Amino acid sequence: MQPELTEKILELIRRTSTNLPADVEERLHAAVEKETPGSAARGALETVIKNVELSRAQSTPICQDTGTPIFYVYYPEGWSTRQLKEQIRNAMVQATKLNYMRPNAVDAIYDKNSGNNLGGEDFPSVHFEEVAGEALTIELMLKGGGCENVGAQYSLPDNRLGAGRDLAGVRKVVLDAVQKAQGQGCAPGILGVAIGGDRGSSYYKSKEVLFDKLGTRNADPKLAELEERLTSEANTLGIGPMGFGGETTVIDTKIVGMHRLPASFFVSVSYMCWAYRRRKMTVKGEVVDYD
Repeated sequence: MQPELTEKILELIRRTSTNLPADVEERLHAAVEKETPGSAARGALETVIKNVELSRAQSTPICQDTGTPIFYVYYPEGWSTRQLKEQIRNAMVQATKLNYMRPNAVDAIYDKNSGNNLGGEDFPSVHFEEVAGEALTIELMLKGGGCENVGAQYSLPDNRLGAGRDLAGVRKVVLDAVQKAQGQGCAPGILGVAIGGDRGSSYYKSKEVLFDKLGTRNADPKLAELEERLTSEANTLGIGPMGFGGETTVIDTKIVGMHRLPASFFVSVSYMCWAYRRRKMTVKGEVVDYD
């Protein structure tokens, strides 16, 4: 019989909203040491780190914008996705009542906030995939609105930027997106880049790749090299933490390649802010693990 997981999912939401993964926090600490003592950039990073520590200790949201909840559910054969979605939505309502989540779901037509982070069938966003084995895994990312606003999609060739349909062109448009984001992206950020697909699937994949841990590289050596290069070159733009200038604008880049139609060559960039809130829970029988 399928277990009741509402309370376990509520704990996943709490951990995601009020704490950062260890790999993200380590990168932020490392970034502090790269900035000049007494500079606005270093001060911004020190404030960010202090904020994370207080949020973790008090179980309060890291950012007032608790973001769009994006769930990926990998479920065993035979499980009811309808029940799982209902439990996720019930947990989200409870998380909002407990102030782990700020009520963010606003009807775009009538400009009315639902008050409980539920909105139609699309808020929160829940994606299901059936997998082999008996373990259930639920991954959650909270994608803030500020960094979402500076995401971008390009159709190559882009004559304005001199970007052709190749990896050199991809490099140009990704750096253009970072340059345009400036402080509105709440740097230091993480870039999710999808090359190919159609307009919808490309954006979808550019967010999906952000679930990977920092420092993991694409298995394709060309894309792995481009990931490293984009991070390095983005940090020469002088935007810095929260747009105050400095050495750290991007702390990592993730790239995924896709198939495309001959007529199209899309490059989608999903920008994630420093509040890189992602967690997962795994259910195996009676045991629930959080990571």
